[in-house]
Amino acid sequence: MAESDPNLLVSTQWLADHLDAPDVRVLDGSWHLPDTGRDGRAEYEEAHIPGAVFFDIDEIADTRSSLPHMLPPPEKFVSRVRRMGIGDGHRVVIYDQAGLFSAARVWWMFRVFGHDDVAVLDGGLPKWIAEGRPTDDLAPQPRDRHFTARRHAGLVRDATRVASAVKLGDEQIVDARSPGRFAGSEPEPREGLRSGHIPGSKNVHYRTLLNDDGTMRAPDELKAIFEGAGVDLSQPVVTTCGSGVTAAILSLALARIGHSRNSLYDGSWTEWGSYPDLPVETG
Repeated sequence: MAESDPNLLVSTQWLADHLDAPDVRVLDGSWHLPDTGRDGRAEYEEAHIPGAVFFDIDEIADTRSSLPHMLPPPEKFVSRVRRMGIGDGHRVVIYDQAGLFSAARVWWMFRVFGHDDVAVLDGGLPKWIAEGRPTDDLAPQPRDRHFTARRHAGLVRDATRVASAVKLGDEQIVDARSPGRFAGSEPEPREGLRSGHIPGSKNVHYRTLLNDDGTMRAPDELKAIFEGAGVDLSQPVVTTCGSGVTAAILSLALARIGHSRNSLYDGSWTEWGSYPDLPVETG
């Protein structure tokens, strides 16, 4: 494995120091689970980091799919981020209102479309506010920029490829959901889904990778958590979760410890758990 990349996460102090830099763009990538009753866009409009633009993962998605917030076609992604004032050569910093939750999904999306100069704000908006840093409710007026997308297909997996990994064992599947949902002892939040997990997958609950303040644990701690769950970090990994959001936290953590051979199952359990012909394990 390569050395961990400190540019994957930036501190609140780093962002405060670079907030007015001409090449830095800040995005609020907040998304909340339906059962929380929270509205990411509404909360953004009330208070956000100055200059931040809202990134809606439900709208910047393949809305033709019956599955939630699947990756959009490249041309849709390009048109949306250009409108946000993001172009080639910009350093993109993404945060969310939970600390470190949906921002990782937006980080992963930028990587899929070939923009690697992207980082997550460690601790997100809660840490920013707790430190007394400024917010505002002003709507930015960005200018269109030229953004070039180069889709990195190796970062994405579909159900067919995951089913092949189950059969061949050539990629490890790591599930970010809670232990109860993984075991099938807790109900799924979405109706119509079976309970349990993809056969042979390992469980690394995304919350175990975070400190109490929403920041990500140190690389040596992350490595120990993955290895403690039975993940062989010398082998390829496919991350999965409920709908492809918290799986990206696992992807971010793997990138932080220098694990480069990992991809994300975009449909995740919402897809796998809805098809009766795909195998499921419980316990």
